[in-house]
Amino acid sequence: GYPESLTDPSYHAQLLVLTYPLVGNYGVPDETERDEHGLPRWFESERIWASALIVGEVSTRACHWRAKRSLGAWLSAHGIPGLCDVDTRALTYRLREGVTLGRIVQGVPPFGPLPPLADPNSRNLVAEVSTKETKIFNPNGEITVVAIDCGLKFNQIRCLIKRNAKVILVPWNHKLDSSQYDGLFISNGPGDPEVCKNVVDNLKSVLENRSNLKPIFGICLGHQLLSTAAGCKTYKTKYGNRGHNLPCTHSGTGRCFMTSQNHGFAVDTDTLPEDWEVLFTNENDKTNEGIIHRSDPFFSVQFHPEHTAGPTDLECLFDIFVEAVKSYKNKVPYIIRDMITEKLKYVPTIQERPKKVLILGSGGLSIGQAGEFDYSGSQGVKAMQEEKIQTVLINPNIATVQTSKGLADKVYFLPITPEYVEQVIKAERPTGILLTFGGQTALNCGVELQKSKIFEKYNVNVLGTPIQSIVDTEDRKIFAEKINAIGEKVAPSAAVTSVDEALAAAIQIGYPVMARSAFSLGGLGSGFANNEEELKALAHQALSHSDQLIIDKSLKGWKEVEYEVVRDAYDNCITVCNMENVDPLGIHTGESIVVAPSQTLSNREYYMLRNTAIKVIRHFGIVGECNIQYALNPYSEEFFIIEVNARLSRSSALASKATGYPLAYVAAKLALGIPLPVIKNSVTGVTTACFEPSLDYCVVKIPRWDLAKFNRVSTKIGSSMKSVGEVMSIGRSFEEAFQKALRMVDENVNGFDPNIKKVNDNELQEPTDKRMFVLAAALRQGYTVEKLYELTQIDRWFLEKFKNIIDYYKTLDAYDSGSVTFDILKRAKKIGFSDKQIAAAIKSTELAVRKLREEYKITPFVKQIDTVAAEWPATTNYLYLTYNGSTHDLDFPGEYVMVLGSGVYRIGSSVEFDWCAVGCLRELRNQGKSTIMVNYNPETVSTDYDMSDRLYFEEISFEVVMDIYNIERPSGAILS
Repeated sequence: GYPESLTDPSYHAQLLVLTYPLVGNYGVPDETERDEHGLPRWFESERIWASALIVGEVSTRACHWRAKRSLGAWLSAHGIPGLCDVDTRALTYRLREGVTLGRIVQGVPPFGPLPPLADPNSRNLVAEVSTKETKIFNPNGEITVVAIDCGLKFNQIRCLIKRNAKVILVPWNHKLDSSQYDGLFISNGPGDPEVCKNVVDNLKSVLENRSNLKPIFGICLGHQLLSTAAGCKTYKTKYGNRGHNLPCTHSGTGRCFMTSQNHGFAVDTDTLPEDWEVLFTNENDKTNEGIIHRSDPFFSVQFHPEHTAGPTDLECLFDIFVEAVKSYKNKVPYIIRDMITEKLKYVPTIQERPKKVLILGSGGLSIGQAGEFDYSGSQGVKAMQEEKIQTVLINPNIATVQTSKGLADKVYFLPITPEYVEQVIKAERPTGILLTFGGQTALNCGVELQKSKIFEKYNVNVLGTPIQSIVDTEDRKIFAEKINAIGEKVAPSAAVTSVDEALAAAIQIGYPVMARSAFSLGGLGSGFANNEEELKALAHQALSHSDQLIIDKSLKGWKEVEYEVVRDAYDNCITVCNMENVDPLGIHTGESIVVAPSQTLSNREYYMLRNTAIKVIRHFGIVGECNIQYALNPYSEEFFIIEVNARLSRSSALASKATGYPLAYVAAKLALGIPLPVIKNSVTGVTTACFEPSLDYCVVKIPRWDLAKFNRVSTKIGSSMKSVGEVMSIGRSFEEAFQKALRMVDENVNGFDPNIKKVNDNELQEPTDKRMFVLAAALRQGYTVEKLYELTQIDRWFLEKFKNIIDYYKTLDAYDSGSVTFDILKRAKKIGFSDKQIAAAIKSTELAVRKLREEYKITPFVKQIDTVAAEWPATTNYLYLTYNGSTHDLDFPGEYVMVLGSGVYRIGSSVEFDWCAVGCLRELRNQGKSTIMVNYNPETVSTDYDMSDRLYFEEISFEVVMDIYNIERPSGAILS
């Protein structure tokens, strides 16, 4: 959203700091392109209004299909300075204590005497940004709306024109005559509302004109000006609300919506006149977000319902305003307050609260279904315990934390099959059952029990997502029909039950196709077929796993993007995390390198997919959490929905750890009918769980394969899962997180090493478990980004990042242990080089590099995962190390006991060692000891937010453990 934000007039005379560290990834679109109304198609005004841009890291090359130039080139062309390599998290800590005056000075200190800083808010900024002449848009519109330009964003005009309004844009101090319009709109803008006395006086005269009432709608500064005209007072907030994920609750219905905001002043509701009332309230800081007249057609909101950038959740307010204008024009009574309530209200179906709940686990570990369900099940049990509900768990897996003493009230070590589950239901008589915490095993069992009417027989309610919704998402034919019914698209596909039907469907769809079993796990029995022979072999195999086979059109080479979506029984919807696969479509998401948040989507693409995700989850009636996967065309906005998982999945565990948002815990609470806004964010302890986390770091997930343990097994990876585990790394640059992750997967690897594999074009085209190292070798050998894109279809942005690492190997080659400088060493650490990796490049040893690094005072900084990008105080214990920083986020009192986890799951070391780690942490807590956990496996219970006092999501290597030890100075360590 940076092109939209930088051209938002509300940022006039401000130094804009972006909390997410990697900016400029998709470049800047064509400035000359206009829409049918003559407005710039991709921007919010005719120029950049921010005085400067301050970021962690800027992309120097624009790789997006719509980009015309890079962010830096665009800023430079407009004479706007940009600063990068700044610890924006540390800066945010400073700013949240109170927004401050600042300046950018070029050169080397001392600068000599500088003129005093002038406060821009003392100027009339509105007069500086407002149009100087009247302009008309859509002259043949059905109604006439006068828009007062206090710093208007063009999307406000677009939203009005879209609803067939004629818009007359007037300067900020234009004298208003209500006979000249049908409705009045007051835009956003910069600065202090107190400075805009002219506008307030003009509005007062309109409000007092009882003989000719016309609807009025204000946004942001427009809200403050209308409130002031109505008799309210405004005040300057300490920090303000700026961003695209601020939760606001509607007073009439209690529903909560995500909003885009940019303001530093707020309306004091204690001064609200009697005939006005609060319309919306900010869920985080409880400031006012909107007011409405009880009977007259006047209302305003503090947030930006026209979005760009940001969520479109409340664009419907434009519908209500335009409907009100039409009604008043036609002399039809219309109470806006009632209409908004009617539009936003939702009647929930709430089941009776259960006294005893049965939870189905996932059984024995298998490829595609491992420790992540131990994590989700454990959180489900904890959530039930908090609500004083008795829990009964069925899970035959003895190596799990959820089956340990002290969690569920009763545990049955029995197979998760309909026969055994019925026996437990008969004996225990639970009144509710949770099916979405035990993977595909629990889901399939639940579906069978529903079909055979066991739940009906014993009066057991399925909590959360209804069974029918699960069936609708699992049965590909029904799924496609339901998706088409809401105007969305799945890839052309057919559900078949025989080999002959499969061959006929493939001819109709056109080769190449993908074949996969329905109701199966981890892409079991799936693959790509380029011809009839290949499809025959695949169909025979797949139909042995399931009685339904799906034939999909192959979208190999498209981007794969997924969203984790949460919905409660009251229809409050949020997207908690979005992730992008580094590998293009064609590789199962469990086999792919995944990055969170997505790196190469524009604001328009991100919200296009988010809107669809919310539309889909509502249509299927899912209550709790679900995962939606997309195929996105890399050269257009065309996309298809691949699938929806109406349950917690491995992606859910990854998303939980990547964002710090406990998805399984929240999903369990929602299954009981608790509204999302009522649940507290367990990380901050003060804000609501009804919000979309802000990430100010980059997360990379890489799978681990143990294929070398098997003879004659193909090392090719594709649509069927072979990986046995995965790692998650965190950094403030992509290169830092990526190289960390490679070391986590295999402790014998130093990072993105070009010396592990030889160049092989076939291996680049047909991926194997070692493709990344072939890619490294190819870059070292001089393959261009374009050539590699042709071979791999990996987005050029990622390829550029990989190239940065390999190029730095060449830089290091020119140095030896005696000549390496501070700057060279610091840069190497910032892009994820380990001491051992640097030592190999400069012909030295790991200990010698460590000693040199410590002499140079190049040590990592500890940062928190707090879900709110440092904008709100948080008590989180989720931590990571980074060299892309300048300060620690917290203090180090010492006296902790450090416990080392078991790392990535592999054959021979799996969930049983997580059980050991958790047991160790619990006993230390019983002994009154404070604990530090070091682990990097997102599927584990040991990395849950409430298991230890401090959790480092970090490598378990000599270098990193010693770094943590030197920072924390623990009193002891346990190798669990």
